[in-house]
Amino acid sequence: MAHLHKKVKKRKTYYYIREMARVQGKPKVVNQIYLGSVERIMEMALGQQKTNLSKIQVQEFGSLFLANHVDQQVDLARIVDSVIPPSSKEKGPTLGEYFLYAAFNRMIEPRSKLGLPDWYKNLAVHQVRPVDINELTSQRYWAKWDRVDSESIQEISKRFFNKINEIEPIESDCSLFDTTNYYNYMDSKTPSTLFVRGKNKEGKNWLRQMGLALVVSRGSEIPIYYREYEGNCHDSKLFNRILQEIFVSMEALGQSNPKLTIVVDKGMNSEANMQTIDQRQGLEFITTYSPAFAEELIRKDLSHFTPVDTPKNKELVARGREDDQMVAWRTTGHFWGDKRTVVVTYNPRTATKQRYNFERKLNRLQEGLFEIRSRVRGGRKKWISKHQVQQRYKELCDSLYLPKDLYDLDFRTSNQRLQLYFRKNHYRISKHIARFGKNIIVTSCHDLSTDDIVKASLDRYQVENAFRQTKGSEFSNFRPMWHWTDSKIRCHIFSCIVALTYLRLATLWLNRAGVACSPDSAMQSMRNLNSCLCWHKGKRKPARMLEEPDPDQAAILAAIGYKIQNGVLQKLNS
Repeated sequence: MAHLHKKVKKRKTYYYIREMARVQGKPKVVNQIYLGSVERIMEMALGQQKTNLSKIQVQEFGSLFLANHVDQQVDLARIVDSVIPPSSKEKGPTLGEYFLYAAFNRMIEPRSKLGLPDWYKNLAVHQVRPVDINELTSQRYWAKWDRVDSESIQEISKRFFNKINEIEPIESDCSLFDTTNYYNYMDSKTPSTLFVRGKNKEGKNWLRQMGLALVVSRGSEIPIYYREYEGNCHDSKLFNRILQEIFVSMEALGQSNPKLTIVVDKGMNSEANMQTIDQRQGLEFITTYSPAFAEELIRKDLSHFTPVDTPKNKELVARGREDDQMVAWRTTGHFWGDKRTVVVTYNPRTATKQRYNFERKLNRLQEGLFEIRSRVRGGRKKWISKHQVQQRYKELCDSLYLPKDLYDLDFRTSNQRLQLYFRKNHYRISKHIARFGKNIIVTSCHDLSTDDIVKASLDRYQVENAFRQTKGSEFSNFRPMWHWTDSKIRCHIFSCIVALTYLRLATLWLNRAGVACSPDSAMQSMRNLNSCLCWHKGKRKPARMLEEPDPDQAAILAAIGYKIQNGVLQKLNS
């Protein structure tokens, strides 16, 4: 169905008629007709229809309406204001409303606080959630957020997650935990305890970064806990530091479940962490374990492995690819001071990919060794010392992410010149290849079936999806941040968590109503639903009309109980 599409080029607004259709399951533009500027559209309208229309203003409506629909169930502003009430002399939007409008922006099209007023001018904010947009300046945000300390933001987040649990009760007894970090271009001299240099997961180790720990409920993928932390803190140390907070949050939100399980990555493994979990009654864990530290488990013959009941395996069987199924073998072992259930999985498709990449890297390592040998034989400067050559070899292995024992180096002296000889260590190579496609899962849940243990471990992708949403998506992206004080950074992170939670809630409700969509596709579709303000000659007030929704937009509106008829938004039961 055709709809009006707005583009801004060099601060000038132009309009197009676009027709959308699903191509291979994805929405694509199949036809686009240029209309021009508002003035040109007005001229066409006057020339063809002879109306008394004098001016048209198009504002984005659908995305803000969907975001506000979620907040009507939550009421974020009331939650924030219940922790930090407005003063008697305070005018304009409350502190809670400042958080809300920041969260709306993060859901739809992340902008810096400096750009918020101009951004909201292009949205039908006065139709959906009226506010004086001139109050949403970066200076006002600074003044408002300056009242929020770390204790207050923790209390606000606690009440927020409690409200989310009231609206969408947690049914799963399993929660998924993971961490990530976010880099920033903050100056080195700017004081900050959160943003420091550390090992960045996106490879930008020279930039300052902040860490984020997140817990989501398995299945619904709704966040139930988060904590920001300094960027140079190791995952296992951070996990130990916030374990008690996580326990309290899980128990408070999942109080109907007598037994709770937390799924974590192997980066959190430590004797202290696992023993702390053991001491908590009714709490179990599922984690992965590095194959490098359990060679005896990796060497188990594949004849002992059996297929796992997973959706992917069922799909492979239906396609006649039984040999590509993930298989598993179950045993027990002594880990972190106690007897644990151990499941070793093998994925032949993953093993094939890893073997291919390994062979490619091994060839590059061999080419690098030939080049090193050539330079050693040439007696070039910096290549005449055994130590220097070994260091260059180690650097080459590090750049390829390969172990340093795959080749044996032999140094000899001939005619007072250093000579290098090398050969493959086939034993080390075979041991390295034996790990491909294999994964070790360790758990304290002895009564769970092998299939359930494997599926719970695989579901860690759900918390990873949340991180991808905050980094690589157009919606709910944590960047740009443009804050440099820790107190404002904490407020910004909470706004982003709210946006992430709202987006997940909206998607969950739409899916439940039969609308198959992702967070990005739902928000992108609603962004193309606009509201038009039409000024007629002789009339002081403009008339407002909504565009005719396309099928996807109509389905989303129907899922939340609305429809658009003759340009007017109406409830379905009206």
